[in-house]
Amino acid sequence: MDAIKIPKHFPVVLNQVFEIENKLKNITEANSIQRNLDRIKDYFENEALQDGQGLVYHNPIGEPYNVTRADCEATISGNDHENLVIIEVLKPIIYFKYANTQMIVQKAIVIVQSQNLK
Repeated sequence: MDAIKIPKHFPVVLNQVFEIENKLKNITEANSIQRNLDRIKDYFENEALQDGQGLVYHNPIGEPYNVTRADCEATISGNDHENLVIIEVLKPIIYFKYANTQMIVQKAIVIVQSQNLK
C-alpha cells in the first residue's frame, strides 16, 4: 500500500457530520436529515478515496476508558479516576480503512467520569 494521502479537509467535514448527527438526537423529525448524513458517510467510506480506501468515524460514547487507550484524548470529570466511562464526545475517532486494516487519523476528544457510586 502506498503512503496514505488524505485531503486535509476530509476529517474536518467528518467532524461536522458527527456534530450534525449529535444535534439530530434532539429533533423529533430527523429521518430525512439522517438519510442525507448517511449518504455523506457512505461517500467517505466507499468513494472519496481510491482503491478501496475510505474514512469512517466512531463515536465512543458510553465505552470504558483507561489511560492506556490510544484512540482517545480525555479530560476527567470529577476526582475519582477508577472505573471511567466516556460521557461526552467532542470529536469522534476517525479511521482510515483499507481492506481489513484500520488506522487512526484522528483521536477522539472525550470527557470521562467514574461510574463508581459514593
